[in-house]
Amino acid sequence: MRPASRATAANRIQVCPDGFVIIYRAPMSNSRRLFFALSLPDALQQQVIRWRAEAFTPEAGRPVAAANLHLTLAFLGEVTAQKELALRKLAGRIVQPGFSMRLDDLGHWPRPGVVWLGTRRAPRGLLQLAELLRSQAARNGCHQSALPFHPHITLLRAATQPVAIPPATPGWAFSADAFSLYESVFENGRTRYQHLEQWPLAKQASA
Repeated sequence: MRPASRATAANRIQVCPDGFVIIYRAPMSNSRRLFFALSLPDALQQQVIRWRAEAFTPEAGRPVAAANLHLTLAFLGEVTAQKELALRKLAGRIVQPGFSMRLDDLGHWPRPGVVWLGTRRAPRGLLQLAELLRSQAARNGCHQSALPFHPHITLLRAATQPVAIPPATPGWAFSADAFSLYESVFENGRTRYQHLEQWPLAKQASA
């Protein structure tokens, strides 16, 4: 049974079969819903979704589309054009080397209904980049969660029931040589992430 939706002048309200209500607040005029993230290479996206199809049952949750797989660095929320320009300029001034990580961790957050793929040992470069972007966002009026940064890639949504988590992942190696700005766009009943701009990270020093 599909959730029922209805619109108001300001918001779109979605009522799920279990009675849970989701309110999508209408964006401020001339603003966009933005976030900074690391994108996954196309080949890795395909490997992840093939493994996911084998590792989880259809009842586990709603699969995130391959093109939407990403690792969020800083969520910005609704951002005006003026604030977006300022944040883009600040992002362009970041000078930091790239880094590598291993996607070797899995978990389930029942409350938001998310099954995620992550890393057991986050590289220092990843933590520094996220902290810098989140600090810049906060100074420019973008509310940042007080919770510690937990780098992850969302695999399944609407996973509100217990989920059997596989004991291990294939342990993909992932190298980050750039970070990007995305817009979250909701249309035709679906969310897609529109890539807006990318900034390179410096080459990693050879061992």
